[in-house]
Amino acid sequence: MKMSYNKLWKLLIDKQMKKSDLRKNAGISSSSLAKLTKDENVTTEVLAKICRELKCDVADIMEFVPDEITEKTSNQESHLSD
Repeated sequence: MKMSYNKLWKLLIDKQMKKSDLRKNAGISSSSLAKLTKDENVTTEVLAKICRELKCDVADIMEFVPDEITEKTSNQESHLSD
């Protein structure tokens, strides 16, 4: 299962906040922010800091994307390039 942080980026837009502002205010590293941008795994501590800063729940900033959806997308993309 893959992680998606699209909800986080939408929330930042709604709050008119830049990623760099979130990084500074939440006290997370630039490498953690880079991982979030790439939908990679980060520690629960990082997620907790973000939720504390944005006054939200973890479900408001991330979601799991089932493998079958990512596999179907990959398969469709490979067929398009054939």
